[in-house]
Parts: sequence; C-alpha cells; structure tokens
Amino acid sequence: MNRIRPWILAARPKTLPAAAVPVAVGGALAHAGGAFAPLPWALCLVFALLIQTGTNYANDYYDFIKGADGARRIGPARAVASGWVTPAAMRRAMWGVFALAFAAGCGLIPFGGWWLLAVGVLSILCGLAYTGGPYPLGYNGWGDLFVFTFFGFVATGLTYYVQAGAFAAVLPGAHGAAWTWLAGAVPGALAVNLLAVNNLRDLPLDRAAGKRTLAVRFGRRFTLAQYAALGGLAFTVPVLFAVLAGAPACLLALAPLPLAVRGFLRLRAAASREDFGRALLHSASQLILVGGLFSAGFLVSS
Repeated sequence: MNRIRPWILAARPKTLPAAAVPVAVGGALAHAGGAFAPLPWALCLVFALLIQTGTNYANDYYDFIKGADGARRIGPARAVASGWVTPAAMRRAMWGVFALAFAAGCGLIPFGGWWLLAVGVLSILCGLAYTGGPYPLGYNGWGDLFVFTFFGFVATGLTYYVQAGAFAAVLPGAHGAAWTWLAGAVPGALAVNLLAVNNLRDLPLDRAAGKRTLAVRFGRRFTLAQYAALGGLAFTVPVLFAVLAGAPACLLALAPLPLAVRGFLRLRAAASREDFGRALLHSASQLILVGGLFSAGFLVSS
C-alpha cells in the first residue's frame, strides 16, 4: 500500500458528508434570507471537514489502544490496527489536523466574535473525547447525541450565524431562531444514521471490548427502530418548511424517500462486511441527496 492511501482510508471518506451537508444547509438558509457570505461559509466548510477528519484519526488511534478494532471486526480495516500506520504517527496526524481546524476556526472570529474561539476548542475536545479520555463518549452511549448536536445543530446554526450575524432565520413565511435549529435536525438525524450502521456492524466486538454504544445497550431491534425514526424526522422537517415557512421547494428533499425505504430494508437484512459496506454507502448517499435537495429548496425559495 502506498504512503497516502492509509491516511485517506483512516479519514473515512464515507463519513465526510456528515461534516459538509450541515454547512451546505446553513449556507442555503442564509441565502434564503439574503445573507449568504462566501468567505465565512467556506471557512466553516474547511473547519467542519478538518474536525471530522481529526475525529476519525482519533477514533482510529483510540479504538486500537482500547482493543475495539480486533481481528473479529467485520467493518473496513483500520490503519493502526492493520499496521499500515504506527500509533505514534496516527497520534501526530490527529493533532496536526486538529491544529489546522483550529487555525481555520480562528478565521471565523472576525465574522462571529471571540466567543467562537471557545466553540472551536470545545469541538476539538469533543472530537478527542469521542473515543479518548477518561470518559469516552462513544464508549458510554453518548455518541449519537454528540453527532446529532455537532453535525446538526452546531454546524448548521453556526454556519448560518457567521453569515447573518444572528441565529434567527429569515424565510418567506417565517422568522426566528427555531427555524435555524430545525433545519439542523435534517443533517443531524441522517449523520446519526451513519453512526447507527457502524454500531450495528460492530455490535459483537464492541460488546466484547466494553464499548457501550446504544446498539450494545439496547440491541439490534432498537437501533433499527432508531434508524427508521431519524430517517422519518429527516423527511418530516422539509415538509414543515414547505407548509409553515413559505419554502415549498424544500419538498424536493422528499424525492429520495423510496431510496431510503430500500436502504432501511437492506440494513435490516445486513450480516456480512459487504452488506454493511453497502448500507453505509447507501446512508451516506441518502445524507448527500436529502441534505443537498433540502439546501436546493432554500435556494429556489429565496
């Protein structure tokens, strides 16, 4: 394997839409209110992608240290566990990517104020705490809430804020911060579904390693129900924007609904590495399609 490929695989490209889509939604929402600003929007995108990549590197490192990436794992091979990258090299890369994210985040201070510095530091600390530290979030059942919060509300809301200077969304038929947070529920819900696929796939090994994800705590049936409920939420929110906020083009986000139903049925039957790989790719595609069409709905409605 060449020197670059392990780092690309460790970045987990299928998960990166979870960082990009909420930024797209926040930008489109700002455009709908006449507040779109290219530079802070681009900085938000860079920051989000770097935080996601740094978190993935941290997961690769800490899951190896804690024994969660063992030989019985049926998911994609991990860089450190496979011996492609040394633990020390992954740790250095993790800190390097987080440092770049911090630099990008500092570029947002002129657009949103010094308090954003605290948000950037907190994002990095949470990225580390997802699998590292004395109380790793992902090992104690808090991973889903973390993903929903940071890749839903925080990423969407702050992207909107650094452009508009306020959290209150301005739409043809509605105005208020509640609409900004509601928009963030779409990428947040679908990002958690990416995590749910991973947790279902890794359930036996996570249980053996003491990683108490929601799938481990409550079982496969609960996780499938959670996946379906969050998918339903992601398709309900655009309807609310269309009916109550005067943005009828947001109904475009319903177009992938048949694909989502097919994907859920495929996940329910998944058993092998290949099955879960297809389910993860399907969930990532759903995040891109629904989030992209939801964003397009704001652009058309503006």
